[in-house]
Amino acid sequence: MTTLLTGIRKLVGARTDSPLLRGDSLRILPVIDDAFLLIENGLIADFGSMQRFHQKYKAPDFRKIIELDNAIVLPAWCDSHTHLVFAGSRESEFVDKLNGLTYAEIAARGGGILNTASKIQEISEDELFIQSWNRLEELKKLGTGAIEIKSGYGLTVESELKMLRVIKRIREKSVIPVKSTFLGAHTFPAEFKNDHQGYIDKIINEMLPVIAGEKLADYIDVFCETGFYSPEETEEICRAGMAYGLKPKIHANQLHASGGVQTGVKLGAVSVDHLETMDEDSISCLSGSSTIGTLLPNAAFFLRMAFQPARLLIEKNCAIALASDFNPGSAPSGNMNLVVSMACIQMKMLPEEAINAATLNGAHAMELGNEVGSITVGKKANLIITKPIPSLAYLPYAFGSNLIAHVILNGEII
Repeated sequence: MTTLLTGIRKLVGARTDSPLLRGDSLRILPVIDDAFLLIENGLIADFGSMQRFHQKYKAPDFRKIIELDNAIVLPAWCDSHTHLVFAGSRESEFVDKLNGLTYAEIAARGGGILNTASKIQEISEDELFIQSWNRLEELKKLGTGAIEIKSGYGLTVESELKMLRVIKRIREKSVIPVKSTFLGAHTFPAEFKNDHQGYIDKIINEMLPVIAGEKLADYIDVFCETGFYSPEETEEICRAGMAYGLKPKIHANQLHASGGVQTGVKLGAVSVDHLETMDEDSISCLSGSSTIGTLLPNAAFFLRMAFQPARLLIEKNCAIALASDFNPGSAPSGNMNLVVSMACIQMKMLPEEAINAATLNGAHAMELGNEVGSITVGKKANLIITKPIPSLAYLPYAFGSNLIAHVILNGEII
């Protein structure tokens, strides 16, 4: 099936290669004015100016032609950090926060991660799949064209495997790329509060062999944070996962300068995520590495924390991505359009930087840089088509408006 898109006022993110962007290169977002884009078998086959189109295709005969009437076209969002698979919701804790309780106080009362864990343990795998699939369907309509999903709300062997099997079912059914991350080390179950090594041994000896045997995960993640997992515990768990072929990702430096960044870089982690609390050593360590710093402004916004120091990270030549952190407790939204707006409004990223961080760099944070994240020949035709808007900067500027007219996934309008 061949589809031609014409009438493109601006074709955004058009590239011949797909480098990981950092420093000044993050603000370079190639744009072709008055453009066309050709899709064949779900992949980008050709693109360029309309002048080039008329020169190359003298008597075009395409089965499907879509006239876009001066729309802007850009790559679909690549959301490299979510907890999409969960049960129920936690709006009662939202009210607790409004009444002044802290994240740690809610967790100490059995709320937070443990709250969702109890719901996961009670729900059937089929119902968990249905709830999670419906969330993904909503995100696709908001322009998400690739996604990573973590476990971590099970906290028992059976429930962690249940989550990962649901993620596998989603991956097998989904038209967009889905990456799976094992986050059994999200917190400590109540019964292991004073026996950390006992739960770590359960992760290593009972969970990981099954996960590897059933090929349930691509990555292993640990919440490296004061009061949760120490850098030493994080390294022990990650190395155990690495022995089974799982690459590390780290929840790092959300509440404290926890040593998570340094641990992630030491392990060669694909990414270290959150980074609300960065000190000089953490920034220096990240800037000299190939590890990507994934920034999650939704969580900072919802928890009323200081936003990540994006400008400083960019100036120090760190490679950064943007992701939603979609989860029921600290970021109950997977809307990447809002993430891009908050990156500009609260973190002072330029629109070009934010879009690159939410597309190409987000793809690299899932090791999908050669499949999605830019307008490049051979990549999946996962695209956002905007409504008529005056400029590219209008996307993050008009943060409360739905500016998406259509989403194309694998070459088909959804």
